[in-house]
Amino acid sequence: MTGTLSHDAGSARPRTIALLRHVETAAQYSGCLIGSTDLPLAPEGRLKASLLAPRLAWERPSRLYCSPLLRARETAESLGEALGMTPVIDLDLREINFGRWEGMTFDAIQASDPEAVARWARLEPDFAFPGGESVEVFLARIRRAAKRLAECEGPSVLAVTHGGVIRAMICHLLGLSPRRYVLFDVRPASLTKIAIYDGSGVLTGLSDPFLAGGE
Repeated sequence: MTGTLSHDAGSARPRTIALLRHVETAAQYSGCLIGSTDLPLAPEGRLKASLLAPRLAWERPSRLYCSPLLRARETAESLGEALGMTPVIDLDLREINFGRWEGMTFDAIQASDPEAVARWARLEPDFAFPGGESVEVFLARIRRAAKRLAECEGPSVLAVTHGGVIRAMICHLLGLSPRRYVLFDVRPASLTKIAIYDGSGVLTGLSDPFLAGGE
């Protein structure tokens, strides 16, 4: 299934948008909602990130973008050192802000506020995480980021970002309802690729694992 973008970029649009989820953070945060909380990588994370470079070199990215959050920046900086590239920070690539739900497990949130969880599950456009970001604002910046990536020169562009961002961008570029984001399992240190053909997106790789393990 394909989606469409504006045709302003013409032939300057890359053939492939490669989306890498950052390497895992500390195991104690596994199973918790971590969005705007600015966590570093796990102690071994920078080494793992550097091990991604040989495989990513085959993608031949023309530019390397990353989220401003530390876990994505550290991953991108390790890649950049190995690939000889300087990451460009894109504020729109940051993960959604879960507000007061940051650091909580889904079960704990479900028990404390089931009505809000139900609205989140329906992805109502006016839903906002308590004290955090609204779905509408999040999806708007995903659209902006996708447009910039699609208009970048060269055969491919690489962005180091977050699971929620990648799932939302898949839906946008393939023309799917944002509610379909739950269909995509995007693991840490995995690569998702979307080919752009004359404004249409085609999913060519989903959560391709580079390293074993990690949540």
